[in-house]
Amino acid sequence: MRDFDDIRSDFPILSDTYAYLDNAATTQKPQAVMDAVDAYYRNDNANPMRGLYDLSVRATEGYESARTAAARFIGADAGEIIFTRNASESLNLISYSYAASVLKEGDEIAVAVSEHHSDMLPWQNAARLTGATVRYIECDKEGRIYPDTVEQYMTPKTRIVAIAQVSNVIGRKNDIKTMAAIAHSHGAIFVCDGAQSAPHMSVDVKELDVDFFAFSGHKMLAPMGIGVLYGKRELLEAMPPFLYGGEMIEYVTLCGATYAEVPHKFEAGTVNAGGAIGLGAAIRYMESIGMDRIEERERELTRYMMEGMADIPHIHIIGSPDPDEHMGIVTFTVDGVHPHDIAQIMNDDRVCIRAGHHCAQPLMKFLGSMSTARASLCFYNNKADIDRFLGSLGTLRKKMGYQ
Repeated sequence: MRDFDDIRSDFPILSDTYAYLDNAATTQKPQAVMDAVDAYYRNDNANPMRGLYDLSVRATEGYESARTAAARFIGADAGEIIFTRNASESLNLISYSYAASVLKEGDEIAVAVSEHHSDMLPWQNAARLTGATVRYIECDKEGRIYPDTVEQYMTPKTRIVAIAQVSNVIGRKNDIKTMAAIAHSHGAIFVCDGAQSAPHMSVDVKELDVDFFAFSGHKMLAPMGIGVLYGKRELLEAMPPFLYGGEMIEYVTLCGATYAEVPHKFEAGTVNAGGAIGLGAAIRYMESIGMDRIEERERELTRYMMEGMADIPHIHIIGSPDPDEHMGIVTFTVDGVHPHDIAQIMNDDRVCIRAGHHCAQPLMKFLGSMSTARASLCFYNNKADIDRFLGSLGTLRKKMGYQ
């Protein structure tokens, strides 16, 4: 079993120059992923599913192998996996193709107030298109959403419930299995944003019994521009296409068309074969380490970071003080220092973090902090990265002129 210092060497961009702590935004890529993408474009580049010659056959095999890997990774069947550009597009696909076709005036969509904008704006749009209403499930002062609270927002009109498995702001893990069961008991379907969970923990969509699950490749070591949507087959088969064009059809006439079977019905045009192949390589790489081992490593690093932050005065962590509730994401403020200044000063110290509203403005308003700084971890980080972060954090107020 390889130790994490050795694993870190697989990432060419990582060095002692920077402490990269913005992994919730995007992760770095191991050499194995870059090699897989390079090999595809060097040796197998062709349009998948459009040719009988060797290059096209190999491109098709690589693309479909990635679909199989994505299905295995989250406990799904390959025919239930749709490739998109990212989690945002996956959620929009559900909104346009499923929600807009089944919702009617007076129906309700229950959405957690803690959601990323990508799991909030599509539902607002679906409501505008159909006359439905969006109801926001509130969290407590530390960002927690309890199943009992979800139950309170259910009504006979609830048709869709949308809640992320892990918050991109506070790293809080939600009890999705119980929440999905609550939604189903009221006749609603459950949509789960897995962008911050799939890269950091084992996920089994069948066990969770979610109806849809979305995640992005770039947040889990894969290239940008490739995402995944899982949907229960019976729902996908009943949904109309999201985009129209080549490859999503079976037969076309001047009057209309019949569509290809799921999942190809939702993958119009030339697909991102290189991105999918990179995603497949990323999944195999993470599986070689082990998702349980990755989760424990990141919990260990989170505890080390939060224990160090507790020793620095004037630091306020958003969310729970318990490190085990943060899933590698630590959002914070510093008395008297604007988050943008925090990020800029840390950049001068070669520490990469995020500052702003983190695409979750309603949650930030609800928690009373419209802008914060966020440090987010990945298994390839080490204690030296965190020590550099803590060293910079400890000097912020002095650099801003405070005694």
